[in-house]
Amino acid sequence: MLKLFGSACILGGGILARYFQVAERRREMDTLSDLLWALRRMAEEIRMARTPLPLLLDRLSKGCGREAGAFFQEVSTAARRGEDLGVAWRQAAAALPLSAVSSAALAGMGNDLHGDEENICKAISLVIYSMAQDMEERTRRQPEESKQAAALWFSGAALLVILLI
Repeated sequence: MLKLFGSACILGGGILARYFQVAERRREMDTLSDLLWALRRMAEEIRMARTPLPLLLDRLSKGCGREAGAFFQEVSTAARRGEDLGVAWRQAAAALPLSAVSSAALAGMGNDLHGDEENICKAISLVIYSMAQDMEERTRRQPEESKQAAALWFSGAALLVILLI
């Protein structure tokens, strides 16, 4: 009876670990999607309305999901305090749940937030392109990786159950 209970706990742990892995991936993709939307809107606002950056960052923080909203709010707060915008941008980008490619692209944009609107818009467009490519690649690979991860978690849990029995 104790072995059956242990086996059930091991299988449950494997299922729970897989669930958390899927939830983390969904969180990353949602954050990436929110950031892409916000960066597109940011480029439009800079080009068309010429909105000041701290005000624009506040607006973006209210229109995004939780992770992206916190990112823009943190950068906006740092800008209002008079801190270096590039440093605040890079620090906030490092805290986001993104892949290495998207995180590096977003953090690199912090260096280009100074200057005229044309340079800022070019930097935003480059980051949008890089992040969109990363999102497309991750979406393309997702079904295969999902199958492999599910097989790995289930096989590991089943192996432990067999060893326990």
